[in-house]
Amino acid sequence: MALRWMIYGAYGYSGKLIARQAKKRGYSPILAGRNGDALAEFAQHLQLSFNEFPLNDVNSIKAQLADVDLVVNCAGPFSRTAAPLMHACIASKTHYLDITGEIDIFEYAHSLNEQAKQAGVVLCPGVGFDVIPTDCVAARLNAQMPDATHLALGFDSGSRMSRGTAKTSVERLGQGGAARINSLIETVPLAWKDREIDFGSGKKKVAMTIPWGDVSTAFYTTEIPNIEVYIPASPRLVKRLRRLNWVRFIFNGQWVQKKLKAKIDAQSEGPDDKERDKNPTYVWGEVSNGRGDRKEMRVKVKNGYSVTAEGAVEMAIYTLEHADKGGFYTPSRLYGAKLLDQYLID
Repeated sequence: MALRWMIYGAYGYSGKLIARQAKKRGYSPILAGRNGDALAEFAQHLQLSFNEFPLNDVNSIKAQLADVDLVVNCAGPFSRTAAPLMHACIASKTHYLDITGEIDIFEYAHSLNEQAKQAGVVLCPGVGFDVIPTDCVAARLNAQMPDATHLALGFDSGSRMSRGTAKTSVERLGQGGAARINSLIETVPLAWKDREIDFGSGKKKVAMTIPWGDVSTAFYTTEIPNIEVYIPASPRLVKRLRRLNWVRFIFNGQWVQKKLKAKIDAQSEGPDDKERDKNPTYVWGEVSNGRGDRKEMRVKVKNGYSVTAEGAVEMAIYTLEHADKGGFYTPSRLYGAKLLDQYLID
């Protein structure tokens, strides 16, 4: 079949990585976004076609997707771009993927499950590092312990964040943390819990809970009712964040958000090829049940941004070739936990 798909937000850091990966594999996606100048320059560099359009109106977006079979949304923060694109994709019968890690976006996509089913459209957010490796680890652990009641996931990497990831983190800061408790997503304090974890390097590290996307997606993958996600953090950082809980509401202010994002814009857009190659990611998971049984899994995967580039392309092609039924999916439910194997390293 002819694969006609689009990368929206193609001139951002992750969008560029995904577009280059697609080109490397011999595909020719349409590059799209709001900035025509940036699009034209990057499209010319890759010798790909491009389409400039904003996401202000669902009907106008639908018209732009009339002859597009699938969209990979790379334009974050996704709190601004995901909803209009999802609705336009359902209306135009275009499959929707994105690389978000935002809990609210996963939940919103899940709320559109029935509409997507009726339209025969796949909605699968999180087809990058957020959340492919952790989602697949969750699925494999659940297969080993089907009666698990608690799931903990985590990852450790020395890689810097991209500007887009950093902005998303800033947006979330004022809202606090999040965890799945008795099947419901609950707001919890920043650095709600801490524990020592060996993520896979052979050394235990102090780690704290974060509001990672698996708080949403791992529940739909496994139906485990209690889910937490951890990253390494120094004891000093844990203390600072816990003190910040008393005043975290100030980070919701428009002026504060603008100032913090301006600082992020002054930084480099993300890790370069050498930095990504030098910084793999360790992914860890643990399940337990009501009897006190416990199982762990540790894997070492490519750098998160490399997983995002390769994963988004792989999921796009797989969806175009295998999407028989529409609806909301997590990566491992759509592709299978075997997806993880492509990104494992020794």
